[in-house]
Amino acid sequence: MKMIKTSITLQELRRKIYIKAKADNTHRFWGMYVHVCKLNTLRESYQMAKRNRGAPGIDGMTFDEIELAGVEAFLLDIQTELLNETYRPSRNRIKEIPKANGKTRKLGIATIRDRVVQGAVKLILEPVFEADFQKGSYGYRPKRTAHQAIERVAEAVVKDKTRVIDLDLRTYFDTVKHHILLEKVAKRISDDKVLRLLKQMLKIGGKEGVPQGSVLSPLMSNIYLNEVDKMLEKAKETTREGKYTHLEYARFADDVVILVDGHPKWGWLWAGVNKRLREELQKLQVTINEEKTKQLDLRKGDSFGFLGFDFRRLKTKSGKWRVNYQPKMESRVKLMEKIRDVFQRHKSQPLTRVRELINPILRGWVQYFKVGHSSKVFGYVKDWLTKKIRRHLMRAKGRSGFGWMRWSTKGLYAIYNIYSDFRVSPRKVSPT
Repeated sequence: MKMIKTSITLQELRRKIYIKAKADNTHRFWGMYVHVCKLNTLRESYQMAKRNRGAPGIDGMTFDEIELAGVEAFLLDIQTELLNETYRPSRNRIKEIPKANGKTRKLGIATIRDRVVQGAVKLILEPVFEADFQKGSYGYRPKRTAHQAIERVAEAVVKDKTRVIDLDLRTYFDTVKHHILLEKVAKRISDDKVLRLLKQMLKIGGKEGVPQGSVLSPLMSNIYLNEVDKMLEKAKETTREGKYTHLEYARFADDVVILVDGHPKWGWLWAGVNKRLREELQKLQVTINEEKTKQLDLRKGDSFGFLGFDFRRLKTKSGKWRVNYQPKMESRVKLMEKIRDVFQRHKSQPLTRVRELINPILRGWVQYFKVGHSSKVFGYVKDWLTKKIRRHLMRAKGRSGFGWMRWSTKGLYAIYNIYSDFRVSPRKVSPT
């Protein structure tokens, strides 16, 4: 690739890289390190990091402290270290996040300095690999959302793809092999300085794995599993009959679901995909969690989970089959536990204080789950929430009960400005 003039904007640079990568899937890009080091790349990366906020890393440095001392000086120091090749990433601060099953997930929190460098590398490498990524990959990619992945799966169920592999990968992020990942990056990047920098970033987190929570981990994890996506895409296209396909898949990071036509004549495709999937994962030294991985048949009444939703196939009153997807029970329980905890910790405080804490939780949860068939679950959650609000107000008055005669539910939400938009978006998937 020809050297690009320094006057080019970052957006234009990324577009040119993407176009070149898309036009030639064997091209190896050189001269990329200079773009990582540019101040406009580092500035954009800093702004990205600031928008995401996040806790301080191991050095304790905050955005406020950086801005007090001067952002430009901070970025110039980083640029100097990168250009002199003296930059060395710091260790991540490890934070354990509780999971729904009682276990914990480790987050690696980088310093802001390291987040800026990681972001700069991502800004330059991302357009190269975006050109290679497949249609069924949705996790943390530009202009792609979890809702799009959910709609893709729902559409497949409606179109009789009723044999399902609900894949669970054992500690995927923690077991990514660095040498395999770097080999995959090197197939597209012919720049020793970028590869050396990337290797330093990976090794700081241990001998293997990509730290969850790092700026680079989503891109790296997508690169690592791209061959699996390619295999599934090829299986889908080679068995296509005109506009009809007999296989569909969707992947969001390490959450993967594969759906195959339920007709007996496609039993060979079901068996073949199962076999090829295991072969590709074995090449990557990724272990399938056999206890949690399920092979299901929706025609037999089975259901599966994907991105927090529970999917199943139901018959309408007119005799047509439709897909039903709504928040999984554990998603609902997790929300209620969060809200219950807020009420418990602030039981002696005004409802206005509780509102400040529960409104963002409710808004985020509802906005995510407002697709599909969530109305019934939303109604249940709102009824439960209404009782919590009423009990809180009655206790403040030294009384028991729910105060049904004191406030109308509509008035209660309006007076205290509590989030109440529990509407579900119109469904896009029609029954067949």
